Amino acid sequence: MGEFVVSKRKNDEFQFVLKADNGQIILTSEGYKAKASCMNGVESVKKHSQESDNLEMKTATNGTFYFNLKASNGQIIGTSQMYKTEDSRSNGAGSLIKNAHNAKITDETAA
Repeated sequence: MGEFVVSKRKNDEFQFVLKADNGQIILTSEGYKAKASCMNGVESVKKHSQESDNLEMKTATNGTFYFNLKASNGQIIGTSQMYKTEDSRSNGAGSLIKNAHNAKITDETAA
């Protein structure tokens, strides 16, 4: 089972990452000014990650591979790490689909 980790950036924005069972980061969110917006982002990932049409496979200018998860309105919800091969990017996308829908949420801002 995956894990969403909600944290606060140095600029006081909230963000989340989705981690796989092995602790590797699958997806990173944008920064959110409000914690409620960040939590809505987590729920959006859970919902939209189950439809492969919401995955946008990309190649960076340096030749590495990554993917974006988009909401139904086309807005990017999160971005993957960079991968060296297209196959590893595909594996990362598969991990998103497998882990996101039932991932637990750890709120590191509540401390």
